[in-house]
Amino acid sequence: MRINFHYDIEGFRLRESGKIKRVIRKIITDAGKKPGTAEVIFTSDAKLLEINREFLSHDYLTDIITFDYCEGKVINGEIYISADRIRYNAVENNVTLWNEASRVIFHGFLHLCGYTDGDQKEKAEMTEREDMYLALAEAE
Repeated sequence: MRINFHYDIEGFRLRESGKIKRVIRKIITDAGKKPGTAEVIFTSDAKLLEINREFLSHDYLTDIITFDYCEGKVINGEIYISADRIRYNAVENNVTLWNEASRVIFHGFLHLCGYTDGDQKEKAEMTEREDMYLALAEAE
């Protein structure tokens, strides 16, 4: 799978991206999907809010927006992540920046694999999967 990380903000770079990419590949194979191409773009709250308004008609901040371009079982997509939200949530949840960024990235790829979080049961399953893949990444 080709996974590209892009940064349109200053002062934020993802470390140990190789670990994250290996876990993303596991997420995809565990879901019975095939790897394609994904772009992960780290941006600001302002940019993510603009995208949220323009494409989803939502007028609120969020940490991630995932655009699904999957074809059959092949995973393709764009994942926009607010570095501002990552920093804020890391402090709020008393976790490292790497931990929070990894969790959000895995969340986006779980969405690309077909997992949803529209209700409490789905959210609990999504969180359980995020925790499992985060533990795997941290163990590497």
